[in-house]
Amino acid sequence: MDTSEFRDAMSRLGAAVSVISTDGSAGRFGFTATAVTSVTDTPPTLLVCMNRASYANPHFKQNGVLCVNVLAGDQGEIAAVFANSKISSDERFARTTWETLKSGAPVMQEALVNFDCRIAAVHEVGTHSLFLCEIDAIKQGQQGSGLAYFNRAYHALHDGTKI
Repeated sequence: MDTSEFRDAMSRLGAAVSVISTDGSAGRFGFTATAVTSVTDTPPTLLVCMNRASYANPHFKQNGVLCVNVLAGDQGEIAAVFANSKISSDERFARTTWETLKSGAPVMQEALVNFDCRIAAVHEVGTHSLFLCEIDAIKQGQQGSGLAYFNRAYHALHDGTKI
């Protein structure tokens, strides 16, 4: 299968946008992700996918913790900053306010919801690392619209309107 055809097809699969953050002995790092999904509620577990070639990949593995910070509809700029490899980690984290919960991973205060996790297992599949993350704590943010990535662009999702 042609890689560009696959990527073009995947651009039509809309997904929520999150900033994935970590801190620990390997330092503080973060990246923008759309490849996040629930796995099970017993124990509460998420799957987070990260490119193995990412500069941050070994640091997430070494720290063993992460937080999935689900972005609000007006946080497209934050998503773009954490997706830009030319912006330093310190500059990325300076763009918004952070705290910590149980794991010690950075928790974005303005996120819609934060999933504070321990990395329970890592599986390497092709170009990506699949992190199975057991949730230690959840912080619910304010109600609001969500941020989705579709057709290679960020889009605010409206809250409260059902189809």
